[in-house]
Amino acid sequence: MPFALPPFSRDALAKLSPEPLDDRALDALHAHYQELSAWNRRLSLIGPGTLNEVLERHYGESLAALPLVQEDARTGLDIGSGAGFPGLVLAAARPDMEMTLVEAREKKWAFLSAAARKASLPCRCLNVRVAVPLPAGVPASLDLVTARALKLDPDVLGALAGRLGPDGRILLWLGEEDPALPATLAPGRSVKIPGSQRRRILELRRMES
Repeated sequence: MPFALPPFSRDALAKLSPEPLDDRALDALHAHYQELSAWNRRLSLIGPGTLNEVLERHYGESLAALPLVQEDARTGLDIGSGAGFPGLVLAAARPDMEMTLVEAREKKWAFLSAAARKASLPCRCLNVRVAVPLPAGVPASLDLVTARALKLDPDVLGALAGRLGPDGRILLWLGEEDPALPATLAPGRSVKIPGSQRRRILELRRMES
């Protein structure tokens, strides 16, 4: 069943961000929203449960991670990108960061490729499933790894930790329970998601050897 998205509001989106969004970022996010609206009519990237609060639940929850994203991050990886949350949204807010969007489902990967072009963002889109060993195309060195509502096994987290730079971090969108971690990662800061009692974004940092 197709679902139409509500109208886009630049002002409402800007108010959801913990950091100012310039015109270039808002233009890119608007372009993504337009592409999302068009594809959602046939692919249901956003279901009816969060349709009327798409800005808050999807864009807002993605932008909530900005205080945890280092200003000098240049290489990012978003696992299970789906409709572009959070990877494509963070790429718009941090245009100097080249983001690789990973999506195992071919139709959603096709959407991501089209949306990144429409938004003129430096995103690479991989149609692979992340496992150990890490698939070809995953950057050898990473400043940022993100995964929203996707459980990553400790061995996968360990493999990703091995590619983090000295100030690199992994951000996970999850509930109250901490994930199982490999010995090479330790939890850092945690940011509560606005409007939610339990959901948060957890920062993971590489343990110093």
